[in-house]
Amino acid sequence: MTALLTIAADKPVSETTILWVVGGVVLLFIGLFILIVFFSFIHLWIQSLLYGANISFLQLIRMRLGKVDYAMVVRQKIALVQAGVKVSTADLESHYQSRGNVPKVASAVIAAHKAGMDLPWKTAAAIDLAGRDVLDAVRTSVNPKVIDCPDPSKGRQFLDAVCRNGIQLRAKARVTVRTKLERLVGGATEETIIARVGEGIVKAIGSAHDHKEVLANPNMITQTVLHASLDAQTAFEIVSVDMADIEVGENIGAKLQADQAAADLRVAQAEAEKRRALAVAREQEMRALVEENRAKVVLAEAEIPLAIAEAFRHGRLGIMDYYNMRNLQSDTEMRSAIAAASQPPKANPAQDRTNG
Repeated sequence: MTALLTIAADKPVSETTILWVVGGVVLLFIGLFILIVFFSFIHLWIQSLLYGANISFLQLIRMRLGKVDYAMVVRQKIALVQAGVKVSTADLESHYQSRGNVPKVASAVIAAHKAGMDLPWKTAAAIDLAGRDVLDAVRTSVNPKVIDCPDPSKGRQFLDAVCRNGIQLRAKARVTVRTKLERLVGGATEETIIARVGEGIVKAIGSAHDHKEVLANPNMITQTVLHASLDAQTAFEIVSVDMADIEVGENIGAKLQADQAAADLRVAQAEAEKRRALAVAREQEMRALVEENRAKVVLAEAEIPLAIAEAFRHGRLGIMDYYNMRNLQSDTEMRSAIAAASQPPKANPAQDRTNG
């Protein structure tokens, strides 16, 4: 070995030899890379070939370079082919690169195909990208879902409504809905269905004349709700509305009448108090007017002696006339006193009430 190295060192190396060595090294690396790639994709390629997925090596390499989960794509493409659904590999890649859930969309399309429903891949992908659970939508379309109205998770257990006779009814319903895949994108959700059905039940109960009619025939409410087309512009179709429970609540009509009567009583008491205050004020005014008139009488009586003196000074009244007038006054006062003494005493109303 040492001799060969010595001979090689003595002989000059040509440029051709160097090129051959470099080319051999490059070819060796290329061969190793091809072997690594081949053994990395050979099982997936053979698997897709055996099951009819027809995914080529170039497609696998392209997906690998594009950071696509090529193993998942191969598995989903095989599942779709075996289910009889025609979807191109490019559609699977595109949905994956759009941040879509390829396995869930593939499962939804396969389930819809097995159930005999028309759900194209593009429609299912659009539903998934819109944020809806497309697989759950397909399951709900195949097996209708039952939702409570009102929703107990919102804190309400019953719907409160009042019949025309004033009796309150508390109702609870169960709504069976089926998903409409063609309206899943842009259609209203379950909350809209619950709100509309609840409003329809309240209106139906409110239109009933007697609460006994509702208790005897709950189907009259469900029929009214079903014929109101409450599922319009929603992602669901109402299959049925069943009354789960109906309870009799308070007599709202009687309560409102009692409240109104109490309010009327307070108004009447206020009006009576107002009239009493006016009467008291009027009484005080009349008393003041009486005292004013009495003062005028006293002033008029005070002028009588002045008039008599004036009559004396001018000779219009003699002394005998004055004494005759005084005697007449004394007789009048005596008769009034005798008359007052002969009359029985008047009863005191306040004392009579006390004695009673």
